[in-house]
Amino acid sequence: MKAFNCIFMFIIAIFAVVVIFTNMSFLNESNDNSREYRVQIERVCSELKNTDNVDISKYSAVTDIIKYDNTEKFFEGENSDYVIRKVNDTYYRIEYVSGFNNIDNRTIVTVNISFAFIFLVLAWSFIFIKVKILIPFQTLINVPEELAKGNLTVPIKQEKNRYFGKFVWGLDLLREKLEDDKKTELKLLKEKKTLIMSISHDIKTPLSAIKLYAKALSQNLYKEKEKQTEAAENINKNAVKIEAFVSEIIETSNEEFMKFNVNNGEFYLSELVHEISKHYKDKLSLLKIDFEICNYDNCVLKGDLDRSVEVLQNLIENAAKYGDGHIIKIDFSEEEDCRLVCVTNGGCTLSENEIPHMFESFWRGANSHKVEGSGLGLYICRQLMHLMDGEIFSEIKDSDMTVTLVFRRV
Repeated sequence: MKAFNCIFMFIIAIFAVVVIFTNMSFLNESNDNSREYRVQIERVCSELKNTDNVDISKYSAVTDIIKYDNTEKFFEGENSDYVIRKVNDTYYRIEYVSGFNNIDNRTIVTVNISFAFIFLVLAWSFIFIKVKILIPFQTLINVPEELAKGNLTVPIKQEKNRYFGKFVWGLDLLREKLEDDKKTELKLLKEKKTLIMSISHDIKTPLSAIKLYAKALSQNLYKEKEKQTEAAENINKNAVKIEAFVSEIIETSNEEFMKFNVNNGEFYLSELVHEISKHYKDKLSLLKIDFEICNYDNCVLKGDLDRSVEVLQNLIENAAKYGDGHIIKIDFSEEEDCRLVCVTNGGCTLSENEIPHMFESFWRGANSHKVEGSGLGLYICRQLMHLMDGEIFSEIKDSDMTVTLVFRRV
């Protein structure tokens, strides 16, 4: 903000210098014109000493020369500037113009009014930028840092600013989303910890029983065959209990651990293609990857446009990361009441037996060891497509990988 104030003061100072310099130029010109008419009057007087007929056409400032015998008439005539001079015992009235007349005065007034208008516009522009843009931005400058630190309760002032209103609203939504995610994560951690502690406690009883029966059998404490059989059955029974507890842990671990908000509605296929083209046309061009979008017939699809864009973006990012970098193609086809959107890239090195696992959570293929990732991208794509009553599947033809999105048509 200090730098902005300094720039504003510097521009105002430069503007003031220009105004002062311009007005001084007008003043100097006025003084020069004033000296000019005086010089010309002296020259006229010099000529009048030798002759009464003076050619005034060669004098720009002198307009008329009137000879008077009667001094009473000196002040008669039109309202104009003049001087009275006595030459050879004769009085002459020499009329003149100074060169800095009313027209020039109007010019100066007009110029200064223009300067004043420019100054007001300039000052208003700087004040507007400061009040409407810089000051609101200054209030948000520390918010991202606070969110990064984990301070999700940082206050974000809501304001109806057409430049930052939507940004502030989105930032507040992001803060609320992070806060909700944090609460959900803590809740899940608490539930998992409680579950593990509960199951661990429940496992201790059958595990202790198994150890006792095993020890008794190992030390041959049961002489009768019936007792030995009963001990073996008790060991098996407690092992089944432990197996049930382990199955519960596995089942809990496999439950959905991410929540997705999908606003199902209707959107045009052209809207989806436009968003993808706008984002990736230049990006893939910089990466020197040919990006081809095949022709298609526009139609209305069911689902969430924003989530559909997210899914398609994920597929293109994967194609750029794991493909050979030559071409990424988006093709379209129809099947019954569905519209299929296919993303194809070359250079696939996955084996056929890896295809069924592509959409599992945290799964990463054999070709991903040199590329960073979480293994959740395609899993998220599948969940979103299912929530939009769609489907996703993949196939390999030769060395080309094709991932197909299935959208329901309206």
